[in-house]
Amino acid sequence: MKNNHGYHYLVLGAGRQGSAAAYDLVKFGNANKIILADNDLERAQKACSRVNRLTGSGLVEAQQVDVTDTTQLKNVLLPADAVLSAVPYYHNQAITRAAIETHTHLCDMGGHTETVRAQMQLENEARLAGISLVPDCGMGPGLVNTLGAYVIELLDQTREVFIFDAGLPQNPIPPWNYALTFHINGLTNEMDGQAVFIRDGKICYVDTLSEPEMIDFPPFGLLEADVTSGGTSLAPWTYLGKLERYENKVMRFPGHYEWLRAFKKLGLFSEQPIRVEKQTIIPRQVYHALLSPQITFQEVKDICIMRATGKGMKDQKQATVTVDLVDRYDSTTGFTGMERLTGWHCAIMLSLQAQNKVQPGASPVELAVPASQFMQELKKRGIDHHVSWN
Repeated sequence: MKNNHGYHYLVLGAGRQGSAAAYDLVKFGNANKIILADNDLERAQKACSRVNRLTGSGLVEAQQVDVTDTTQLKNVLLPADAVLSAVPYYHNQAITRAAIETHTHLCDMGGHTETVRAQMQLENEARLAGISLVPDCGMGPGLVNTLGAYVIELLDQTREVFIFDAGLPQNPIPPWNYALTFHINGLTNEMDGQAVFIRDGKICYVDTLSEPEMIDFPPFGLLEADVTSGGTSLAPWTYLGKLERYENKVMRFPGHYEWLRAFKKLGLFSEQPIRVEKQTIIPRQVYHALLSPQITFQEVKDICIMRATGKGMKDQKQATVTVDLVDRYDSTTGFTGMERLTGWHCAIMLSLQAQNKVQPGASPVELAVPASQFMQELKKRGIDHHVSWN
């Protein structure tokens, strides 16, 4: 710890999730100072003012930082105990190297499994620097895999783990029945490519939007779940040789995925340029320009739903355990459920890292701290869960 009284935190990125993380760090992170940094100073200042107003503190300070400027980045990292990267994933490898050089604990919001794998290769450097690296935090993949680890902890022996999650509008508007609560490119990335699961005890790659199923989730009724990419992060490799199955699907209101399957088949997710008459266009950019205004709203009142089911042995008997977690838009703070579960998952991890409760080196989120400890931290924040057995 670089300070004697409380912790100095740095949050890179003053958008939705970064603001929610800064709020949580003020409330629960034993902070003495939080720098909320962004390339856009005005955005950082607005976020800073909001968090200070909501918390009644003056702990959060705005700063303009260009994360691509290595010298500037290291200067803001140097006095910090721990840094949260809430900027696009393609900056995270360079930020990780800078954090190692400045001996600053790091977690990030990830979003790209291959980048996370590259960060994990810095295990030795991080350990020698005496810091912890925990990439890919947030609601998904972060909390998704924390819940997966939790059902594994609850069972004596685990054979299979199935995880479902959803971020949905409380008042869906047809035809999309969806509201955007994070960057649209991240949404499309989830719907493109392949997911990584464990099936029959082996790593298995499954095309997105290829295996729909209906999930009954009272009191919300039937929801449609399907394969998306990135949700399992490094967990399939963590549990390879230990589990027969490990899978994650994302839930939507019925009918929503039919649109996305059609868009994918048309090639609208592609980032490869195509010629249209005399112009060159990138299909994904056109798709985003058309779709984003349809699913973006001034105020989003959402609900986030998560379920993890584990199958195995408990007390020498076959058992199935299910953990359900639900969180909603908070009218008091104005934070959405997505912001709370994403930003707060990161903030919890970051505060545990600052306290040196995560071992030095690089850890996947499911191994960084005991999942039961993490669930208790969520409970302190009013986010509870329900456990059922059969």
